[in-house]
Amino acid sequence: MEEAGEALQREGIKVLLSAQSGEHVPHCPHGPTLLFVKVSQGKEQGRRFFACSACRDRKDCRFFQWADEKVSQARLQSREEYNRSCQPPMSHQQYMTRFQEFVALPLAKRRFCRDCQQLLLEGDWQEHSGHRVLGDVSISHLKRPSQLLHPLENKKSNAQYLFTDRSCSFFLDAITRLGYKRVLCVGTPRLHEWIRSKSSLEESQRKVKSLLLDIDFRYSQFYGEDEFGHYNMFNHHFFGGEAAHNMCQKFLREDGGRGVIVVTDPPFGGLVEPLAFSFKKISNMWSPTSDPGDSAELPMFWIFPYFFETRILQCFPGFTMLDYQVDYDNHTMYKYGKTGRKQSPVRIFTNISPERIVLPESEGYRFCAVCKRYVASQNTHCDICMSCPSKDGRAWKHCPLCKRCVKPSWSHCSSCNRCALEDHSCGSTVKGCFLCGDEDHKRSSCPRRLVSGIHNKGQNQSKRKLKQCAKKGASVPAGWKKKKKQKKKKVPSGTS
Repeated sequence: MEEAGEALQREGIKVLLSAQSGEHVPHCPHGPTLLFVKVSQGKEQGRRFFACSACRDRKDCRFFQWADEKVSQARLQSREEYNRSCQPPMSHQQYMTRFQEFVALPLAKRRFCRDCQQLLLEGDWQEHSGHRVLGDVSISHLKRPSQLLHPLENKKSNAQYLFTDRSCSFFLDAITRLGYKRVLCVGTPRLHEWIRSKSSLEESQRKVKSLLLDIDFRYSQFYGEDEFGHYNMFNHHFFGGEAAHNMCQKFLREDGGRGVIVVTDPPFGGLVEPLAFSFKKISNMWSPTSDPGDSAELPMFWIFPYFFETRILQCFPGFTMLDYQVDYDNHTMYKYGKTGRKQSPVRIFTNISPERIVLPESEGYRFCAVCKRYVASQNTHCDICMSCPSKDGRAWKHCPLCKRCVKPSWSHCSSCNRCALEDHSCGSTVKGCFLCGDEDHKRSSCPRRLVSGIHNKGQNQSKRKLKQCAKKGASVPAGWKKKKKQKKKKVPSGTS
């Protein structure tokens, strides 16, 4: 998988996963960093460098180090001190002690600070006297902490979008129907709390257990060490160390490893290859044996936009994309309603046979007897392609010249000898996204456009120069402005 991941990225920034482990890998506040390099035409350009695995903007994590750079002992010590200062103010055990004290308080004394995102004990009231404080925090509030906490919606680092109750209900119904008893929720806090709240109402033999792994340490206030682990899915880093790693491994291997499934919802701006690398390590925790005759796989639901299908299948060839459209409460476009899209682009990628996963007919899905899977009602079966080809929920049409089905808004261009939008840049050699190479979207909408602050280095320098000139009352040099304008003209046609 490392080789496949390194071969995918031909333009922009490539991650070198073979260097992810080892003592030589520097750490930032988010754990071990990743090794990157700029690429053009599939070839490395310039020096390799280490950058944060979780944040794709230097404003969110300032760590940067050239791979061949010699770092002084004083700088290493300063870095370690800074990393420690960025960690949660309390340990998981301390948070749990506070939680027990909080629950023991009468309802009138249970308070939550909205500004600090913290449960308050009586001794904390004075310190938070000027803050926005929510009173009368009930047990029902504590069971749904995602409704208390502000979602981390920075698209370049956290992108914490929360499933709607409709999506959570579907996931739990599908999981129980498939016979799974344990769910490892990687970056899905809303599903974790939904499972815990619903399973407590079910009969004992139908109960489903859940363990949440998430980079948001705030959940340490609400869940014990057997229910939550502070975890970075981009580098497979457990902030709780070996104890947290062992707890997760114990959860996966319970009952001989049977009856467990992983459900993960990574930030859409994240690189696919490091995510797949981490999910492979989770699978190894579940079954460390490498017997080539053993075909068993750790069942998984990977929630991601449909236009990443090619990249996910390159990492996991045995996966299939389902037609089910996942929606979110706090995303303006990925949800149903007047403010959302008619079709959400978010899908489920899984290594479970699609025939076994029933999609609800009440939400517009039907079973295709030829494909032996549930599809969107408008996803018409093509007798030529022998598949239900639609990816976005609309009815696609077959192009005899391209010998494949295409989107209904596309038409065949004789000049380009391919199907494309009618207003496309005819004759352009660039198809789809100029940055990552995918044909399903343009560069302007590519979630991978801002992998790190390196992309914007020149742009940030330009902004600083403009600000400096404005402060000094000086005009921007004409030659500099002309140079920047000429650079802009070099962008290939057909890109957005």
